[in-house]
Amino acid sequence: MGDLKIKDKDIVVPGEILAAGMDFLPSGGAFREGEDIIASQVGVVSIDGRLVKVVPLAIKYIPKRGDMVIGTVEEVTNNGWFVDFGYSNFALIPLRDGSMDYIPKGADLTQYYNYGDYVVANITNVTKSKQVDLSMKGPGLRKLSEGVILKVNPAKVPRIIGKQGSMISMVKTKTDCRIVVGQNGLIWIYGIDPVKEKVAVDTIKMIDEKAHIQGLTDEVSAYLEKKVGGEKRTTVDGKEGEENVQ
Repeated sequence: MGDLKIKDKDIVVPGEILAAGMDFLPSGGAFREGEDIIASQVGVVSIDGRLVKVVPLAIKYIPKRGDMVIGTVEEVTNNGWFVDFGYSNFALIPLRDGSMDYIPKGADLTQYYNYGDYVVANITNVTKSKQVDLSMKGPGLRKLSEGVILKVNPAKVPRIIGKQGSMISMVKTKTDCRIVVGQNGLIWIYGIDPVKEKVAVDTIKMIDEKAHIQGLTDEVSAYLEKKVGGEKRTTVDGKEGEENVQ
């Protein structure tokens, strides 16, 4: 009979025994040695049925096709825009994918996206040589203005979003903020009420810091209720925040 030596969400270090016996199976960040399952990295334990894995506390973002990311325009050329999104190479927004509108030849491309602009873009291609292409064609893909850009650990993005977007939806609803979560760990937050905007920022930081603990959803809910609960809602542009990366 198998014996778990740890609990779900525990923080473990390399070499720590997670389970004994053959009833459990090692997954990412863990390996089997004899009848023991052992952690191979520092991280948070995740138990899913018989599977035991260790999710790293900190990771570097690895781009994947279909990811929505946030980055800054670092270079404008005749062929498009180069964007820094926290990877080893800048990504390219080709001219053809720069806008839903037709961009005429010889146009001043800085009128679309200029140096230092933050953009939300979708990854359309990642080559073996680590070249990344982005597109601005799609719902929610655009240049960002106003608001706050927050950087978090990319490993914490799934926890910040929550199951089926539950965590980030709660933050948006309670603070009346528009929030975009990039898979690369950059988050854009904008609220017409600066006090509520700060609450949203502080809440995201708290989730980032405490992503590994149990009962986090209840703690976040209580925190938001304490800070903004019971106030009359004033939504951005007359509607609730709409963007979120799943």
